[in-house]
Amino acid sequence: MDATVQDLRRISLFADLSDDVLNRIAGVAISRSFDPGQTIIIEGDPCHAAYFVSDGQVRLYRVSPAGRVQVLSLLGPGSAFNLVPLFAPRGTNHTTAQALTEVAVYAVADDDLRQLVSENAELALAIVREFAVQLDRLTDLVEDLSLRSVRGRLARFLLENAEREGEAHRWTQGDIAAHLGTVRDMVGRTLRAFADEGLVRMQRQRIVLLDREGLETEAEL
Repeated sequence: MDATVQDLRRISLFADLSDDVLNRIAGVAISRSFDPGQTIIIEGDPCHAAYFVSDGQVRLYRVSPAGRVQVLSLLGPGSAFNLVPLFAPRGTNHTTAQALTEVAVYAVADDDLRQLVSENAELALAIVREFAVQLDRLTDLVEDLSLRSVRGRLARFLLENAEREGEAHRWTQGDIAAHLGTVRDMVGRTLRAFADEGLVRMQRQRIVLLDREGLETEAEL
């Protein structure tokens, strides 16, 4: 199904654009869908399009030469990804993007988007703002990886991903390690230390937060 102005306005980057600009984007946007676990783009491949998430959840990550995964972001409806490579000299995908759930996106080909940006200052400014948001997010990630210990990063992760009634999502230790830039064994040891100190309780593969204040101190919040 082709994108409509109403569909595109649900994308954060496009929310405040005029109908005229949105109609031009709708004319080149292609609807695509992906199954859970399916790869959308691969790090290092030539960049052919930017993507705008309509439904579902997408994971962006990079893999080191040694095979360690670093998750850069989890994106939901309204998010955009793979914009920067369209304007970068190398023109290659910076990350791998994987569908975590059933995902629907609008894809805009590289040449089409660059043409639209060159003709519409309104769209160009919206993309600059999106780049600023992404830069802030990556700056926070670099600060976490370089200035916080694994204990601090894990405490912050648990606080940010806590659900109602103090329960965190059913993340595997491998998933958490990929987000924190460490290895599974280190996550396991740190979780056991947190449990011994009364900060969390391990309960049926869930992590229950017992002491938010203590975790906030660990996370330096």
